[in-house]
Amino acid sequence: MHQPDDATQPDAPAAPASASQTQARRGPHLRLERPSDGVALLTLDNPDRRNAMSDQMTEAWVGAIDELAADRSVRAVVVTGEGSAFSSGGDLGWLASEPDAGVDRLRDRMLPFYRSWLTIRRLEVPTIAAINGPAIGAGLCLALACDLRYAAAGAKMGVPFTSLGLHPGMAGTLLLPEVVGLAAARDLFLTGRLVQGDEALRLGLVSRITEREQLLETALASAASIAAAAPIATRLTKLALATGGHTDQETALQWEALAQPVTMATADLQEGIRAVQEKRAPHFLGR
Repeated sequence: MHQPDDATQPDAPAAPASASQTQARRGPHLRLERPSDGVALLTLDNPDRRNAMSDQMTEAWVGAIDELAADRSVRAVVVTGEGSAFSSGGDLGWLASEPDAGVDRLRDRMLPFYRSWLTIRRLEVPTIAAINGPAIGAGLCLALACDLRYAAAGAKMGVPFTSLGLHPGMAGTLLLPEVVGLAAARDLFLTGRLVQGDEALRLGLVSRITEREQLLETALASAASIAAAAPIATRLTKLALATGGHTDQETALQWEALAQPVTMATADLQEGIRAVQEKRAPHFLGR
């Protein structure tokens, strides 16, 4: 949902390129970069529209996620926005382009849009949303679909769908309660108010707040730390915590009694033990 915001933060400086960095443009509104070993960076790149989710961006997003899902060298993914916004959500022009369309036609149009953006939940590796500026409506839902959320100080976040006469979309009614709990989700959905800073941190909407110029560096450093961990153990841990984690203790124990022996049988565990004994950083190969 594209919604104007009064934030006037300056654009963040571009990260310096390195000789090892490779970049693949998936379309005019998305960048895919590989800033370090095992780390991918997806940048929503339509700053003139505050990174509203255009048709071109949506198509590029699906292609990029497909590429990352097929690449076993990827161990962590960071998502951010170009310019002063993370994403203002779905493009209002797109939403208003068929005023006479019936419910069936609109449903057939919206479901593929939602599912396209939620493909990030297909990734088996951890994902981090680096919320550099306003994340509104579907833009916040995209951040909620990631495993971790870091935000720049002053970045506004909210789901003011009803203020436009819309019901929430893009699995927001699942994702927001999963992250902040049902009571806080009711507050944010029904009032449509925006939150930022300490309140977003207190609600659990984000796990870190940094100065804007340090946000991407912080997110990429966390991604690099994740990428350095044992990938099989990391993937299984992400799976264990999917959709809010296990429903009861016995389910958790049954899962762990299977998943932990899987990791105990890996060469990576032996490497981890040797690294501790030799007082060095481990080098995990994912086997």
